[in-house]
Amino acid sequence: MKAIIAGAGIGGLVAALFLHRKGVACEIYERVPEIQEVGVGITLLPHAVTLLAELGLIEAIDQAAIRTEYMYFRTRWGQTAWEEPRGLAAGYAVPQFSIHRGRLHSVLYKAALQRLPAHSIHLGQSVTSFSETDTAVTVTTTGANGQSQCRGDILIGADGIHSTVRAQLHPNEGTPKWSGRMLWRGATDWPAFLDGRTIIISGGSDKKFIVYPIGSGKTPETRLTNWAAVIRVAAEGTTAPQREDWSREALRDDLVPVLKDFVVPETNIEALVAATPVFWEFPMCDREPLPVWSRGRTTLLGDAAHPMYPFGANGAAQAIIDAKCIAEVLTSGAEPAAALKQYESERLAPANKVVATNRSGGPEAVIDAVEARSSGATAKIDDILPFAEREAIVRGYAKIAGFAQDQLRTP
Repeated sequence: MKAIIAGAGIGGLVAALFLHRKGVACEIYERVPEIQEVGVGITLLPHAVTLLAELGLIEAIDQAAIRTEYMYFRTRWGQTAWEEPRGLAAGYAVPQFSIHRGRLHSVLYKAALQRLPAHSIHLGQSVTSFSETDTAVTVTTTGANGQSQCRGDILIGADGIHSTVRAQLHPNEGTPKWSGRMLWRGATDWPAFLDGRTIIISGGSDKKFIVYPIGSGKTPETRLTNWAAVIRVAAEGTTAPQREDWSREALRDDLVPVLKDFVVPETNIEALVAATPVFWEFPMCDREPLPVWSRGRTTLLGDAAHPMYPFGANGAAQAIIDAKCIAEVLTSGAEPAAALKQYESERLAPANKVVATNRSGGPEAVIDAVEARSSGATAKIDDILPFAEREAIVRGYAKIAGFAQDQLRTP
């Protein structure tokens, strides 16, 4: 069997690695001409790390990442709505990692280059269309030298929120749906705070600042520190001011005035943003969940299948779970079209539920719930929202997303 994969992002590369491990040949077509370390921070929760461990990638990731050990969910006035240990400190069998997205991508790309046969990854080649017969799928790609075609047994669209494969499967879908929120993200070398392994989330869904370390710093006292701000600037359903794009440089004056609204005693977030030479903005978008991902010998994976708001840090994790599942069903003995429908039956409903839950804030909805009742008051947190209700929000999300303690192996 041969799989053609559109897109060499996190989902596409992990799918190729799992398929190769199962003996399935892969060819990957990626539109960018060169794989570079771009982006900012990303969180790898234990359900994703468990699968990456199966691929033997933990040592390489560990060298580039920070092992996250604690997390705070706070109102923007500084009240702690929820706090908990994470990863190994929480009793999981594997760490939780915070890492620069580009460094994670580099680890995956290098592994694919080492493990897949030579010339399996084609850069600067966009998948632009496809057609099927009962026995094969033919893919047309476009690059600097014009168009070419390749044939395989299946096509996996792992080409992101603006997926060409998805557009051909669902031609009347339209553009991504904007939440009305803008997201700013940056990373820079910065003095370590607390234990140097903690994530702080300040503020609810419509006004939020997140800060956490994602790698070693230039000195022992510093860390490569990721930060993100989310601000509602328009009503949900409004047309986005620009195309969702990870590489649009932000205007500092758009963000700086709102930073004073957050209370983060452990570090000076205004100075952190000021010290970040360049950072990026994009409208926070997703798409309406699809009723089907697969048609014949073609299917979708990752953001092409289920783009989601970044609340809960589950976008990459769900793509990694997709990748493992698709490798399992394709080597189960079923014929390709039936195997892809089996993949869809196992993954579509759980992934779509994460999309829906992220629309209401994911685990960070615990902050929204406290903010709605406190309005900056200094009352005890249990008087604002009882522990059991707060726990239900956070633990309930972990169960929906697939990383609750009882869903994963523990020591």
